[in-house]
Amino acid sequence: MPLSPYAYPSIESGLTRVGYQLTEQLYESPTSLVYRAQRQADQFPVVLKVLNEEYPSPAELVRSRQEYEITHSLEVPGVVAVYDQQPYQNTLVMEAEDFGGRSLDRWLQEQSFPLVDVLRLAVRLTETLGQMHAANVIHKDVNPSNIVWNPDTDTLKLIDFGIATRLSRETPTVTMPHRLEGTLAYLSPEQTGRMNRVVDYRTDYYSLGVTLYELLTGQVPFVGDDALELVHSHIARPPVPLNEVNPAIPAIVSALVRKLLAKNAEDRYQSARGLQTDLERCLHHIEANGAVPTFTLAAGDISERFQIPQTLYGRVAEVATLLRAFGRVSQGKSELLLVTGAAGVGKSAV
Repeated sequence: MPLSPYAYPSIESGLTRVGYQLTEQLYESPTSLVYRAQRQADQFPVVLKVLNEEYPSPAELVRSRQEYEITHSLEVPGVVAVYDQQPYQNTLVMEAEDFGGRSLDRWLQEQSFPLVDVLRLAVRLTETLGQMHAANVIHKDVNPSNIVWNPDTDTLKLIDFGIATRLSRETPTVTMPHRLEGTLAYLSPEQTGRMNRVVDYRTDYYSLGVTLYELLTGQVPFVGDDALELVHSHIARPPVPLNEVNPAIPAIVSALVRKLLAKNAEDRYQSARGLQTDLERCLHHIEANGAVPTFTLAAGDISERFQIPQTLYGRVAEVATLLRAFGRVSQGKSELLLVTGAAGVGKSAV
């Protein structure tokens, strides 16, 4: 969007005073502003991200510093490079590389993507995620607005590590849908905090699946005006298969995306290497003869990490009792159930 000389004059004029010539406002949200600019000292093109409040909260300042530290430390070609972060008045300004790209959500507003192009982008995104996960970073907000592409140089990079984490797993808390971390349409079921499951690197695979679904069909798997309805859809509703929305999509590509969109992390791909192998196989067949034969997905998908399954075992009878009680209560009756047992036997999981 063009840069307005009257929008946010204190921020824009202030950034000019500290050595930047602003050329374009790229993004605006309640928490941040993103500008394309040039350093006045050497005319070097950069992207500036500044907090969109005159007095940011301590939590927002900590998140901004964490974003800079995580992104700056990642030496991954597919992750945007950040050069510096400096205080500005009461807030912080982060300086990142400008390689002339635009986010995929903007490209989607102007064009549709052929299958072969989507597969090429998916292979590179998967490679980036694999390198990022190997560095013990989980993005937690993979979506088209955070993927920037320059078709002239064929440069593709992942941006916006504002909610990324270095923890190998996190336990999300139940909160109101509008306060959830991440972009709701691309949120994994475990990120909603309503699955009693930890969030690990496989949450990025789910979000990648939603992104590929949108690139191939022009729409996300679940839509709705109500945030709680979207949360329920991620947790309980199966997405309409890709090849039913777009019959031109090969069945095996549809199955691959469906696997990424599995509700349980154990049913998704377990490694970037396994996913990349299947994507490259699909891409090879498309480029060679325009069709993809059916093959066994995830044949080479071997987890590179030790993962303790979060599946509940040995409690079939107890769960059935609870479900029968729920069915009776849903008809208007009232019941009280007590779950008893020694500490550590799995009462909360049941």
